[in-house]
Amino acid sequence: MLKTFFLSLHAHGRDWAVAVIVISTAILISSFAYFVFLKVMARLRKKSVKQHKFFTILHRLQHPARWIVIFTVVFMVIPTVDIPEPYHLGLIKTIGVLWFLSLGWLMIAGVFVAEDLLLARYDTSQADNLRARRVRTQMILLRRLAIGFIIVIDIGLVLSVFRDSRIWQYGAGLLASAGLASLVLATAAKSTASNVFAGIQIAISEPIRIDDVVIVEGEWGKVEEITTAYVVVAIWDKRRLIVPLSYFIEKPFQNWTRTGSDLLGTSFLYTDYSVPVEELRQELRRVVEASPLWDKLVCNMQVTSLSEHTMELRCLVSSANASNLFDLRCVVREQMVAYIRDHYPEAFPRTRFMGIPAQPPDRNLAQV
Repeated sequence: MLKTFFLSLHAHGRDWAVAVIVISTAILISSFAYFVFLKVMARLRKKSVKQHKFFTILHRLQHPARWIVIFTVVFMVIPTVDIPEPYHLGLIKTIGVLWFLSLGWLMIAGVFVAEDLLLARYDTSQADNLRARRVRTQMILLRRLAIGFIIVIDIGLVLSVFRDSRIWQYGAGLLASAGLASLVLATAAKSTASNVFAGIQIAISEPIRIDDVVIVEGEWGKVEEITTAYVVVAIWDKRRLIVPLSYFIEKPFQNWTRTGSDLLGTSFLYTDYSVPVEELRQELRRVVEASPLWDKLVCNMQVTSLSEHTMELRCLVSSANASNLFDLRCVVREQMVAYIRDHYPEAFPRTRFMGIPAQPPDRNLAQV
């Protein structure tokens, strides 16, 4: 093969030199033209701030678009040069493969552009970010599915370049045997397939979203990441709980922010019957009004249970999110206990004992 190539190179030395010069010139011209285009766009960016979205798109697409331009120009130039037939066909196929790979790169970059443009309209840092978290979760899952689909399509396009060669026949045979292989792998890949379908269900039905507060396996945490196979839950003590996607479809769990981030929470006090409930109710109002953690919606105190020794007081408060609510409940407990200690120390739960008075002696029994 090498001997044939060198003989052809010696016989068509002038043609090869012209071909290399023409192709190299085409690459340089296309690269320079693309460089000039980017410089013009950069100057327009300095003059205009309103076109920020356009330049975000340009930043994502500039690298794959550069190679698309170069390979397109080279593909157009190749028929104009005189190259021996076997090498001419090989060069055409090589450029075709590289062009399709660049096209796949461009399409994947386009998916990221669509995600950036949609997510730019929704701010997840706001207090009431339910819609933003919903869109973000859907886009992450759909983006990964779209990229996987694009990769499969791009592989098919690359194989289509070799439709007249053995590679295309091998590829067709491989695709034909995929049905049999899928039957063999169906059992082994059952969990993987269930996670993929669970990801689609989560994107549509939205049982969880990014930053949702959930309780899974008895652990309290936030949904930090949703992949195509598992969900990462950030536990409050900085641990990470890795849960398969199918778990959130097949098993029950608690989602504290399913319809909104605002929550209700309780703090219980156990006191003696002698404590003035109305005065404690007013003190609870004063405590929560002085705290920035309260969202000014719910503040109430009720006697919810009685026992032979204590009276149960439920302090019901609300907050904008789960973190603030936890801190507010702690503040209520601390300050209400301090108030009872300072003003009604005798109202803490205690156990009473009563002595039985001594019975006077029976006179009749004494005379005996």
